[in-house]
Amino acid sequence: MWSWILFAGGLIILVLAVVAVRLQLQVAALKRQRQSEQLALEQAERDQRDRINKSIQIIAQGVESDQLSLTEASIRIKVLLDSLGVDDSVRAEYTAFYQLAKATDHIPILAQWKQLTLKKRVAFDRERETLEGEYRDFVLDAAKRIRGKTF
Repeated sequence: MWSWILFAGGLIILVLAVVAVRLQLQVAALKRQRQSEQLALEQAERDQRDRINKSIQIIAQGVESDQLSLTEASIRIKVLLDSLGVDDSVRAEYTAFYQLAKATDHIPILAQWKQLTLKKRVAFDRERETLEGEYRDFVLDAAKRIRGKTF
């Protein structure tokens, strides 16, 4: 009788040990999977930041070579910097983009622009050009300073 009890107890201990080992292996596999997913996520975030930084550089170059309006460049760079979550010191350093974007944020864009009458478009274009004239040196200077920077 004792031998059966000892055998049953040993068998129970053996089964519990096998279950414990299996569970530990599963936990270790899950941990490795989470670490792998975390590394992939961090790499994706780095890649996204790189793409955004390259976009900022292309836009800044476009400003210097007069390939796009100062307003469009300011809006785009502002949005890109904000998407990177830059701190207030960066916003202050490149405030020209933020100020021109804010000064022109009431001007309709895309589908809303297309719905405007020709008279309204001309009026908004004049207003935009006036504002760009006021901010021109400020924005060009910011575009030169932002070249080569990464955030």
